[in-house]
Amino acid sequence: MSRTVEVEVLTKQGCHLCEDALAVAREVCAEFSVPVLERDITEDVELLASFAEEIPVLRINGRVKDFWRIDPQRLRRLLREAAAES
Repeated sequence: MSRTVEVEVLTKQGCHLCEDALAVAREVCAEFSVPVLERDITEDVELLASFAEEIPVLRINGRVKDFWRIDPQRLRRLLREAAAES
């Protein structure tokens, strides 16, 4: 898979859905050798204003692709699509 695919999970501390989403993202992204970047929305005023009610949020190449729960099969498809676009 191309290194130009960037996967980011927006989280905040104490969020059990965030922990679950990160675990799924890390497991699936490892299959594609894509690192997962975790960003805490409480450390960024703009992210907090935009995503306070939707976390966790999955972004691929800067675009929101999912929120609340990450389905592993959907993430695999999204990663294949992102790789094909890059």
